Amino acid sequence: MDELRLVELSAKNIVEANSLTMKPGQEQFIAPVSYAMAGPFLDPSTSWSRVVVDSDDRVLAFIMANFDADAQEEEFRSCIWRMNVSADAQGKGVGKFVVKETANEARRRGFSRLTVIWEPGEGGPEEFFKRVGFVVVGETQYGEKVGAIEL
Repeated sequence: MDELRLVELSAKNIVEANSLTMKPGQEQFIAPVSYAMAGPFLDPSTSWSRVVVDSDDRVLAFIMANFDADAQEEEFRSCIWRMNVSADAQGKGVGKFVVKETANEARRRGFSRLTVIWEPGEGGPEEFFKRVGFVVVGETQYGEKVGAIEL
Protein backbone atom coordinates (compact mmCIF):
# COMPACT_ATOMS: atom_id res chain seq x y z
CA MET A 1 0.00 0.00 0.00
CA ASP A 2 1.30 3.46 -0.79
CA GLU A 3 1.61 6.31 1.71
CA LEU A 4 -1.05 6.16 4.43
CA ARG A 5 -2.14 9.10 6.57
CA LEU A 6 -4.61 9.64 9.37
CA VAL A 7 -6.98 12.55 8.79
CA GLU A 8 -9.57 13.90 11.18
CA LEU A 9 -13.12 12.84 10.32
CA SER A 10 -14.83 15.82 8.71
CA ALA A 11 -17.69 16.88 6.45
CA LYS A 12 -15.25 16.46 3.56
CA ASN A 13 -14.67 12.73 4.15
CA ILE A 14 -17.60 11.46 6.22
CA VAL A 15 -19.67 10.29 3.23
CA GLU A 16 -16.75 8.24 1.94
CA ALA A 17 -16.14 6.86 5.45
CA ASN A 18 -19.80 5.85 5.74
CA SER A 19 -19.60 4.16 2.34
CA LEU A 20 -16.76 1.77 3.19
CA THR A 21 -17.68 -1.70 1.94
CA MET A 22 -16.82 -4.71 4.07
CA LYS A 23 -16.19 -8.24 2.85
CA PRO A 24 -19.29 -10.45 2.77
CA GLY A 25 -20.27 -11.52 6.28
CA GLN A 26 -18.19 -8.88 8.09
CA GLU A 27 -21.10 -6.50 8.67
CA GLN A 28 -22.30 -8.62 11.58
CA PHE A 29 -19.05 -7.89 13.47
CA ILE A 30 -18.97 -4.11 13.11
CA ALA A 31 -20.57 -2.98 16.40
CA PRO A 32 -20.43 -5.35 19.38
CA VAL A 33 -23.46 -5.27 21.67
CA SER A 34 -21.46 -3.91 24.62
CA TYR A 35 -20.42 -0.89 22.53
CA ALA A 36 -24.03 -0.12 21.73
CA MET A 37 -24.86 -0.36 25.43
CA ALA A 38 -21.98 1.90 26.49
CA GLY A 39 -22.49 4.47 23.71
CA PRO A 40 -24.73 6.81 25.70
CA PHE A 41 -22.04 7.09 28.38
CA LEU A 42 -19.31 8.29 26.01
CA ASP A 43 -18.21 11.87 26.41
CA PRO A 44 -17.81 13.54 23.00
CA SER A 45 -14.73 15.33 24.32
CA THR A 46 -12.92 11.98 24.78
CA SER A 47 -13.75 10.36 21.45
CA TRP A 48 -11.20 10.39 18.63
CA SER A 49 -12.41 9.79 15.05
CA ARG A 50 -10.12 9.56 12.06
CA VAL A 51 -10.02 8.15 8.56
CA VAL A 52 -7.06 6.58 6.82
CA VAL A 53 -6.39 7.98 3.38
CA ASP A 54 -3.91 7.03 0.70
CA SER A 55 -1.79 9.38 -1.42
CA ASP A 56 -4.86 10.10 -3.62
CA ASP A 57 -6.89 11.08 -0.51
CA ARG A 58 -9.09 8.02 -0.99
CA VAL A 59 -10.63 6.88 2.32
CA LEU A 60 -9.55 3.32 3.11
CA ALA A 61 -10.57 2.97 6.75
CA PHE A 62 -12.35 4.57 9.67
CA ILE A 63 -11.31 4.48 13.32
CA MET A 64 -13.13 5.75 16.39
CA ALA A 65 -11.34 5.45 19.68
CA ASN A 66 -12.16 6.60 23.19
CA PHE A 67 -9.62 8.03 25.62
CA ASP A 68 -11.20 8.65 29.02
CA ALA A 69 -9.17 7.93 32.14
CA ASP A 70 -12.33 8.34 34.23
CA ALA A 71 -14.49 5.79 32.37
CA GLN A 72 -16.20 3.44 34.82
CA GLU A 73 -15.26 0.31 32.89
CA GLU A 74 -11.54 -0.23 32.38
CA GLU A 75 -12.02 -1.60 28.86
CA PHE A 76 -13.51 1.76 27.76
CA ARG A 77 -10.73 4.01 29.10
CA SER A 78 -8.36 3.68 26.15
CA CYS A 79 -10.08 1.66 23.49
CA ILE A 80 -10.75 1.13 19.84
CA TRP A 81 -14.46 1.79 19.65
CA ARG A 82 -15.04 1.13 15.96
CA MET A 83 -12.67 0.16 13.19
CA ASN A 84 -13.70 -0.44 9.59
CA VAL A 85 -11.25 -1.19 6.81
CA SER A 86 -12.64 -1.32 3.28
CA ALA A 87 -12.74 -4.75 1.68
CA ASP A 88 -10.27 -3.82 -1.05
CA ALA A 89 -7.76 -2.44 1.51
CA GLN A 90 -7.84 -5.46 3.83
CA GLY A 91 -4.69 -7.56 3.93
CA LYS A 92 -2.53 -4.65 2.76
CA GLY A 93 -1.33 -3.22 6.08
CA VAL A 94 -4.09 -0.64 6.53
CA GLY A 95 -5.56 -2.24 9.68
CA LYS A 96 -2.10 -2.66 11.18
CA PHE A 97 -1.42 1.04 10.45
CA VAL A 98 -4.70 2.01 12.17
CA VAL A 99 -3.87 0.03 15.32
CA LYS A 100 -0.31 1.39 15.43
CA GLU A 101 -1.46 4.99 15.10
CA THR A 102 -4.24 4.53 17.66
CA ALA A 103 -1.72 3.02 20.09
CA ASN A 104 0.56 6.02 19.48
CA GLU A 105 -2.32 8.39 20.28
CA ALA A 106 -3.08 6.46 23.47
CA ARG A 107 0.58 6.76 24.52
CA ARG A 108 0.56 10.51 23.76
CA ARG A 109 -2.43 10.82 26.07
CA GLY A 110 -0.65 8.97 28.88
CA PHE A 111 -2.30 5.54 28.63
CA SER A 112 -0.32 2.34 29.04
CA ARG A 113 -2.94 0.00 27.57
CA LEU A 114 -5.21 -0.06 24.52
CA THR A 115 -8.27 -2.32 24.44
CA VAL A 116 -10.77 -3.53 21.88
CA ILE A 117 -13.93 -5.62 22.13
CA TRP A 118 -15.06 -7.96 19.38
CA GLU A 119 -17.72 -10.54 18.80
CA PRO A 120 -16.16 -13.94 18.15
CA GLY A 121 -17.17 -15.93 15.10
CA GLU A 122 -16.08 -17.21 11.73
CA GLY A 123 -14.99 -14.33 9.53
CA GLY A 124 -14.73 -12.01 12.52
CA PRO A 125 -11.83 -9.77 13.53
CA GLU A 126 -10.34 -11.96 16.27
CA GLU A 127 -7.42 -13.33 14.25
CA PHE A 128 -6.54 -9.86 12.99
CA PHE A 129 -6.49 -8.37 16.49
CA LYS A 130 -4.37 -11.24 17.81
CA ARG A 131 -1.99 -10.91 14.85
CA VAL A 132 -1.36 -7.23 15.61
CA GLY A 133 -0.64 -7.93 19.27
CA PHE A 134 -3.89 -7.93 21.22
CA VAL A 135 -4.24 -10.61 23.89
CA VAL A 136 -7.63 -11.77 25.15
CA VAL A 137 -7.92 -10.51 28.74
CA GLY A 138 -11.62 -11.07 29.40
CA GLU A 139 -15.12 -11.44 28.15
CA THR A 140 -18.19 -9.21 28.37
CA GLN A 141 -21.49 -10.36 29.80
CA TYR A 142 -22.64 -10.76 26.18
CA GLY A 143 -19.86 -13.23 25.29
CA GLU A 144 -17.68 -10.75 23.38
CA LYS A 145 -13.91 -10.94 23.75
CA VAL A 146 -11.95 -8.11 25.41
CA GLY A 147 -8.46 -7.77 23.97
CA ALA A 148 -5.62 -5.58 25.21
CA ILE A 149 -2.21 -4.40 24.08
CA GLU A 150 0.20 -3.13 26.71
CA LEU A 151 1.83 0.04 25.47
